Amino acid sequence: MRDTVLMNEDPEIDGGGGAAAVDMRRLLVIHNPTAGGRRARRLRAVVSRLEARGLSVTVKPTGKRGDAEAFAREADPADVDAVIAAGGDGTINEVINGLAVHADADRPLPLGIVPMGTANVLAAELGLTTDPERIAAAIAGGQRTMIWPAQANGRVFSLMAGVGLDARVVERVDPRVKRLIGKGAYVAETLVQLATRPDHRYRVTLDDGPPQEVASVIVAKGHFYGGRFICAPDARLTAPELHVCLFPRGGRLNALRYVWGVTAGRLARFPEYRVVTAKRVRIDGPADDGLFADAVQGDGDVLARLPVEITLAGWRLPVLAG
Repeated sequence: MRDTVLMNEDPEIDGGGGAAAVDMRRLLVIHNPTAGGRRARRLRAVVSRLEARGLSVTVKPTGKRGDAEAFAREADPADVDAVIAAGGDGTINEVINGLAVHADADRPLPLGIVPMGTANVLAAELGLTTDPERIAAAIAGGQRTMIWPAQANGRVFSLMAGVGLDARVVERVDPRVKRLIGKGAYVAETLVQLATRPDHRYRVTLDDGPPQEVASVIVAKGHFYGGRFICAPDARLTAPELHVCLFPRGGRLNALRYVWGVTAGRLARFPEYRVVTAKRVRIDGPADDGLFADAVQGDGDVLARLPVEITLAGWRLPVLAG
């Protein structure tokens, strides 16, 4: 198993997943307006540069959760050449779930990204920067990378789905604190959950294999996690497979040890930690169900609750990655 390390270089994203460039003329930008200040200026700069290139740009701000998905679903491939998600990974995830309707109908609309979130993990996977000129060039150039999303109980994700400590943190982090201190909000909530969270165990079934018991599990489509940390070194968006990260040992000390392993780039040195590939993953947890079942986080938001079936989506999504 390859050592897990912190990586700062741009990842390779093609891997045979590239597609011919398409002509970009009409863009729909779906914008999460909660990102203000420097991030709002970044969006204005990107739109200005796109319009200077002769593109027609329509900006639709979201007002509530679900708007980004609805706007993307309602976009007509006959009227729009690409849908641009301007926001964090949660907003991008909503847009991807809306675009799934078009991709599943074999009328895929390309996704463009203006990174405006806390971690911007998908942008990191695609090698995108926060520079407005480079973002505009990537969108206007129309060069597509074909990625394989996955789905958890029917909800689509592009990066990762997790059950255990990370899902609990995502579920409980205070959005107001997140807006104030960014990634620090996740650090603070992780400490709270380490101190208070019950020690749940989960049963993971990979394809047709026997169930195995773990303390936490992350199903990865990309190799970056929580920014530029790495749990699954060989996972790539363009590959049609799931990389399943298994954290077997329970208890607070082991949970703290795993957190340190991720952030210090030492996770792969732990002898019990494993990453295996699969096409289908089922995760079962404690007996509670419905609203009281443990959360499943996907791309940094709660996507489902246990039990969960995770599979590859039956389609690929074109993403404008320059």
